[in-house]
Amino acid sequence: MKAVNHYLVVQKVKEKAEKIGGFELIEKLDDDHRYNKAKVISVGNLVEGVKENDVVYYDKLTGHSIQHKDILYYVIKIGDVVLID
Repeated sequence: MKAVNHYLVVQKVKEKAEKIGGFELIEKLDDDHRYNKAKVISVGNLVEGVKENDVVYYDKLTGHSIQHKDILYYVIKIGDVVLID
């Protein structure tokens, strides 16, 4: 699978489970966060400044999901990336 043009294929980074009072919280739902954290899987041919395996933050209301070989990926535009970690 290869991204084209100004698109990136990313995979969301799962946060580590947190234990509170003996309970393990698998996924923290926090609506205050505007951005998702993801690892770049593929970079389009017109994208500059981002490379594969970079960790990026992007607006969580953008892009769309695609399932490939039983793994869920997201396709976003480079313009939606706000930070490279």
